[in-house]
Amino acid sequence: MADGEYESVLCVKPEVLVYRLPPRASNRGYRAAEWQLDQPAWTGRMRITSQGNVACIKLEDKTSGELFAQAPVDQFPGLAVEGVTDSSRYFVLRIEDGNGRRAFIGLGFVDRGDAFDFNVALQDHFKWVKQQSELAKQAQDPEQGPKLDLGFKEGQTIKLCIANMKKKEGALGSRSRPGGSGGTSLIPPPPGGKASLVPLPEKQAPPCPAQSPAGAQEAAEASVAWLEHQTPTAEAAADLWGDFTQASGSASGTAQQTTGWVQF
Repeated sequence: MADGEYESVLCVKPEVLVYRLPPRASNRGYRAAEWQLDQPAWTGRMRITSQGNVACIKLEDKTSGELFAQAPVDQFPGLAVEGVTDSSRYFVLRIEDGNGRRAFIGLGFVDRGDAFDFNVALQDHFKWVKQQSELAKQAQDPEQGPKLDLGFKEGQTIKLCIANMKKKEGALGSRSRPGGSGGTSLIPPPPGGKASLVPLPEKQAPPCPAQSPAGAQEAAEASVAWLEHQTPTAEAAADLWGDFTQASGSASGTAQQTTGWVQF
């Protein structure tokens, strides 16, 4: 444990129970039913701290915080922390006094959730230790790590879909306006120059096909006959204008008699 590394707290439980362990009758494992669970030897607070790769379970007084016992843990699961065979709320800790002396005591939790948090805190810490050691090995020898192959395999192809190309083509097509069927159309000015109106040449009517002399004479006779049929007679024209003058004369005379205006 290096002196320059800081200490972090992994888990805190306000109440734990400590028991004296009776001599083991066999190597089958510890059983909490043999501990006289109704008579704990000590009750206090538990803190799990870590400094570097080593975790430490500290049993402290609730009020004063005085250290009762501590159990350094360098591996989990291992000899420093061992579960019992008949319960998930009790464990066996190997405590040390700093002078090389060791002893085994029983540790119990009132709530099963506290025992679960105790297990998870130790598992997460040593999982992190394992990851750090693997990263350190890869940094020393990068060739041992898995190599990332980004090359194309034989016969492998990729497909690129560029959606913006269709949008650009549609925008260019909407800018160009077709010219009208008749009249003059103006060419738009260049982007950087002044506007100048340049009329486009007008569309010329197609020439009429040449006709033969016989066809031209027949067309002239047909047009003369149509005009004679449409021209009104002199009597009909006189009657038409006579009615118009009578109506206008009567209207003007009535107007002079009633209003006294002089007709020019």
